[in-house]
Amino acid sequence: MQRPRTMTTTVIDGNVEGDGGATRRLPRIPLIDQARGVALIAMASYHFTWDLGYFGYIEPETATTGGWRLYARLIAGSFLFLVGFSLVLGHQRGFRPKPYLMRLGKIVLAAAAITVATWLAFPQTFIFFGILHAIAAASLIGLLFLRLPVAVTLLAAAAVAAAPLYLRAPIFDHPALWWVGLSVTPPRSNDYVPLLPWLAPVLLGIAAARLFVASALPERLAGFGNASRSRWKTLLEQAGRHSLAIYLIHQPVLIALVYGFSLVMPAPAADPTVSYTKSCMRACINERDAGFCQSFCGCTLDRLMGENLFADLNRGAIDITDQRIATISSQCTADADARSEPQE
Repeated sequence: MQRPRTMTTTVIDGNVEGDGGATRRLPRIPLIDQARGVALIAMASYHFTWDLGYFGYIEPETATTGGWRLYARLIAGSFLFLVGFSLVLGHQRGFRPKPYLMRLGKIVLAAAAITVATWLAFPQTFIFFGILHAIAAASLIGLLFLRLPVAVTLLAAAAVAAAPLYLRAPIFDHPALWWVGLSVTPPRSNDYVPLLPWLAPVLLGIAAARLFVASALPERLAGFGNASRSRWKTLLEQAGRHSLAIYLIHQPVLIALVYGFSLVMPAPAADPTVSYTKSCMRACINERDAGFCQSFCGCTLDRLMGENLFADLNRGAIDITDQRIATISSQCTADADARSEPQE
């Protein structure tokens, strides 16, 4: 079998050209599918942590704070980077409308299914623009950069990443514009991946792939991937090739497993007063200092208990818009402010 020739290449108007100006056919690179498989495992581990919190086996906020929050962002970034990278490889010899539209249609339908399913299960935090929505939008926008100079793509990636730091405005707080990512107050959602700044890793993937196909690396990596086959690499590769299907089924399976386990060994019941205090502190600390928040949350808890409102609030019989809750909040705000004032 004749080995593909390694040729000196240059990027001209977005096309990879070699001897005689002929566009070179790239070999399939198992490492890319394997990388996607690793990202799927990381995603499943994160979602499993979220499930454990949801069913009460660990602190509910574990998956959304600290190192786990960073972990989630790295996972999302890796998927989006691979989207941009794969977009270049898939259309390196020219745009192929049929496979592109078929893939895009599957992603759009899957994103819509996720929105409907989460709206039914979690109406207050349903996924209206999650990772699949972002992939679909970025796949459209990414087409514009397939033939632009790499330097332009890198500058666009930097601008996209910086946009939320400088361009947030109240107009983007309208629900119709939440997908943009420039809201002053981020909306609540179990998976929120707005276009800004998450288009940036896609553009970085496009730029990296453009440089990649202009080098001799594709042939070298294809040979490396095929020369060092093992069972786990084959499994990762297969998972990477069916990433959309795995994404759609893994979380329902994980939830079913944790739910089934909870029927046999239920999680210990959480102390509602502890849960209330943690929730109150998380909401308060974004606007006031820790001393004020500790005083305010302790005050509201004491008064809710004293007026026999805590149990009703905790089980959802009343909500924070109730006038009695508003009165307690105002009184405790005044008390906490008075305590935090410097003494003469």
